[in-house]
Order: sequence, then structure tokens, then C-alpha cells
Amino acid sequence: MKCLLPVSIPSWIRAGLLLLLIGLSLTTSRAQTPLQLPFFEDFSTAAGYPGIDKPSSDRWQPGSGVYINNTMAVNHPTVGVASFDGLNANGKPYVQNNQLAQGYTDTLTSLPIDLSGLTKADNAYLSFYWQSRGLGEAPDPGDSLTVQFLLRSGVWKTVWTQEGGTPSNNFAQAFIEVDTSLYMHAGFAFRFRSYGRESGPFDTWNIDYIYLNKNRNADDRFVRDVAMRQALTPLLRRYTAMPLSQYVVNPAAEMADSVRTDINNLFNNFNFTTFRFTVRDEVSGRLLQDTPQNKSEQILSLSSQRKAAQPLPILSFGTSTSAVLRYTFNVLTTDDQNPSIPGVNLRQNDTLSARTTLADYYAYDDGTWEYGVQVGPRERWAVRFVVSKPDVLAGFRACIVPFRTNQSGQLFSMFVYSNANGRPGNPVYQQTFTTQYPATRNGFVDFMFTKGVAVSDTFYIGYQQISSVDTTIFRLGFDKNSPFGNQLFYNGGASWEQNLNPNSPSLALNGVFMIRPVMGGKIDTTPTAEEPEQLELLAVYPNPTTGQIRWDNPRLRQIDVVSSSGQLIQRIEPGRGQQTADLSQLPGGFYVLRLSTDRQTVTQKLILQH
Repeated sequence: MKCLLPVSIPSWIRAGLLLLLIGLSLTTSRAQTPLQLPFFEDFSTAAGYPGIDKPSSDRWQPGSGVYINNTMAVNHPTVGVASFDGLNANGKPYVQNNQLAQGYTDTLTSLPIDLSGLTKADNAYLSFYWQSRGLGEAPDPGDSLTVQFLLRSGVWKTVWTQEGGTPSNNFAQAFIEVDTSLYMHAGFAFRFRSYGRESGPFDTWNIDYIYLNKNRNADDRFVRDVAMRQALTPLLRRYTAMPLSQYVVNPAAEMADSVRTDINNLFNNFNFTTFRFTVRDEVSGRLLQDTPQNKSEQILSLSSQRKAAQPLPILSFGTSTSAVLRYTFNVLTTDDQNPSIPGVNLRQNDTLSARTTLADYYAYDDGTWEYGVQVGPRERWAVRFVVSKPDVLAGFRACIVPFRTNQSGQLFSMFVYSNANGRPGNPVYQQTFTTQYPATRNGFVDFMFTKGVAVSDTFYIGYQQISSVDTTIFRLGFDKNSPFGNQLFYNGGASWEQNLNPNSPSLALNGVFMIRPVMGGKIDTTPTAEEPEQLELLAVYPNPTTGQIRWDNPRLRQIDVVSSSGQLIQRIEPGRGQQTADLSQLPGGFYVLRLSTDRQTVTQKLILQH
């Protein structure tokens, strides 16, 4: 929108109209009264509540792509950070199908703040903590995080820049002086902007504890604040979620020995705290546990301190078929007494919670991914699960992360393996699926099997890519915070190797894939005189072939010929008694065949040579 103001209008009217236009551009959704000092944000209010991952509309402009979380950072000052990367507010890449696209990615813009009446003598400063990478992907040289101030003229001016190329596990604190009258107007605002790859969750920056106020200086870094910090460890001993029907077999054995977290003292003096640990079922509303700490404990200045509580087994759920256990640490501090930042409730970062779902699925992840991991075409991964009583596997849920190019519709195969001395054994079920993305960041997609798979004791779920082209291989969400990484197994073509095995340290990935088996399926009890197909008997030959292929299984009903990029090239539906097909019209090369009977689908790689 252009607005031309006649030069005959007095300057004070012109300035007022310009300020009005700035205010309208900053608050397009609703009228907004400028905020007053102090401005404070520690991103703590969303901690532990999945789905609340957007900046607060009380302080920030809507539409920002930053991700509010408590899992992407390492050694952050307080619970909750804002993470910048190449994904927008919906968790999708800013640019798809252009892997190397570079540009501005996430932006976090404050609401208007009234700085009118201030002068340089008021010593107004903006401070914040920042980190490069954390648990995300490291920014490269040429990437950057910048801070800009809004001038009285409506122009954004860069006042601070941090270049990529120096990832860190620590946070640094930055101070920026509001040092000119050009910033001191009623529509002042500031914003953070990241620059990097626009094609996925690359080039990660984390920021925390943003504080703007007058009467400060560049050494004003101590705040009388003791805050929660690290995400809570799992409530359960073996999983982060499990079927309720499996939990009730032995509740005491399923509970973790302790739930742990830590607190952080941002003040240059010691303090004393106590805490309370509670567990509540969000389905029934019942308070299941309320355990206070018996005595206060001293925390030293500028230090962190571990906290732990013992969860109690839950012995009865009545007639409920599911439960959502909200478990919470609430540290009791005196941050609200003679506060360092008048008018700001520093007790808001004293509470941290997490959820454990007891429903129909198993999980090792906390519901949030820190990165996406791709599997090569000749590689296989499997995840181990142990059931307390026999059950029926109905399918699985998977969190597929948008990276680089859109892989919707690409094929992948899922396997269910038996147990062979603590490692994946023979496949007992296989089915091919097409890639689908969840609707939101950290969302899951249900992939259901065409028939239930009976399991007992130990089973494994694994997946394998069909495509051999790097740009058509999807990435599965990977939770780097999970303590259950030793449940992963890798096969590079020869044998299965356990992740994080102290006796074989060559494979050391901290975290787990976000695959969740869904239980409670049904077994097909339809009487039949036929024996079930064996996976190895459903195949075509010769391989390689000049075009003619044969098969011995008379129950083969459909053959899908898929290119190396994952696209369906040809579909063959054999007639009664047909056990050959001709592919000689296709160009030579590598193909994947998807072979289906009424009860089973398997994939086979085929080389066509002319």
C-alpha cells in the first residue's frame, strides 16, 4: 500500500499519520495498544504442552515461523526456547524441491512497544541469550541470526548479527543499547531474523530470556530467578507411552525409578527452594499423586541443580480404556518477592510438566523430533518392543519430517520381525506404504496393516526405502532426547547391530526413530484350506532379466513396477493360471516390484538388461 502525504500538511500531523501506518502494518489482525516497559519473554508458558508451540500473541506478531519448545536446546537458561530454522509456522519448508535455496527463514517480531519520552540517559537495553545449533542442524558460514530495531521512519535497522559456522552447546548473552532517539517512539518494535537454507529444518538457532527495559547497563546480567529447565525424564521405565492393557499387567514394574529434571539459578547469590511432584489423569481428572519435598534445599549462585521424584504405580483405572498422565514438577521459589524485574511474574518458569499416554500404542519418543534421519536403499533399521502379554499388532504411527523435496507418494516397506537372541530374526510380515506427511510439526500419520499380526514377548518393527535416489528418500523424525536408543538395530546388508551397545561401540546414535506400533488389532479367523504364504516364496525370476519374468506363487494378484525414483510405471494384474509377464518394453535399469496377494504385499528389486 502506498500513501502519499501532501507537503502542506504540518510535520506533526505527518509524523502521527506515519506512526499510525506503522502500527497498522504491525497489527493487521486487531487493534493493539503499544506495550509498556518492561518487555520480558522466556517462552516458558508452553513447556510440556504439545501443540502450544507458537509465540504468545500477548507479545509477538502472529504468523511467525519460530518453534517454541523445550527440546531443541542444550544448557538453556530456563525452560522453553524459540528455535529458528527453515520450516514455516505449519512445519513445512519455506521452499520445496530446491534443496539449496537460501534466504531469510524464520522471523520473530515483537508487538509495538511505547518508548516515547525516553532519552539516551534512560539507558534502555535489550538483552537475550542465543545458541547456534543446540540439538538441531548447525548453521553454516554465510548463515546468520540478526536483530533489527524499527526506526521512527518505519525502516528496520540491523543492530546485531551473529554469523554461522561456530556451533555451540552453550548459550551466550547479548546486550544491545537503544542508543538513539530514532528508536524512541510509541511504535517501536524489534525482531529476530534467521538466514539460511529454506528447504527444511536446517541452520538452527535458539534464543531465550529476552528482556528490554530502561535503567540498565551492559553488565546487568543477573536476575533473581530460579527456574525449571531440562525436560522431564519418562514416567515409565521402558517406554514413553504404552497400551493401558499392557501397563496393568504389572504397574509397579512399568514405573520409572525416578523422574528427573533440573533447576537453574540466574542470580549471583544462593537461594533455597522446595518442590512438589504431582500426577493427574487428564481423562478422568483424578489426582493420582501429590508428593512434596520434605525440606528446602540450597542452590548456589549461577548454578544448576538436579531434582528427582519417585512416581507411584497406578493400580486402578476403573472402566477406562485409556489414560493421559500429566506429571508435573513445581519448584517453590521466592522469585515474586522483591523481584528483579518489577511487573514481571518470574514464577511462571517454575513449573514444568510432561504427558504419558496409556492407550493403544507403544512409544520411545517424547512426541518431538530434533532432526530427521534418512535410510539408504540397502540399509534397514528396526526398533525392538517387548509386550507383557500376547497382543495383536494393527499397524504403526510414524512422524515423517519434511526435508528438501516433497516425497508424498513415494514407496517404503515396513517389516515385522521375530526375535532371534535379542536381535531381529526372520520377517513375519511385510507391507508397502506410500509416504504421507503429518498436518503439523511433530504430527503422526497412521499406517494400518491389512491384517493383524500376532506378537508375544519380543518383536521388532523396521522399515526400508524402496527408492535408490537420494532426493526421493524421506526422513523419519528422530528424537535426540530419548534415553531408549539401545532399542534400535541397524543392518547395512550383512547382519543386525544394536545401537549404543557397550560391547560394540561402532553404532552410537543418541535417540530413537519416531515409530509407534499400534496394538489391539484383530486376527483373520476366516477358515481356509490354504497354507499362509512364506515371504521368500513370493518372488519373480530371473533377476537380472532381459524382460521376461516368471513366478511360482499362483496366488499373485498384482505386480506394480516402480522406478528407482519411486514412481509407478506399470501395473500387471495376472489372469487365472498366468505365471509370466513381459517387461522388455521398459528401458534397462533398476526397478522395484511390488508383489501382492490377497493377504500379503512384498517388494523385490529387479534389474532389467537389454
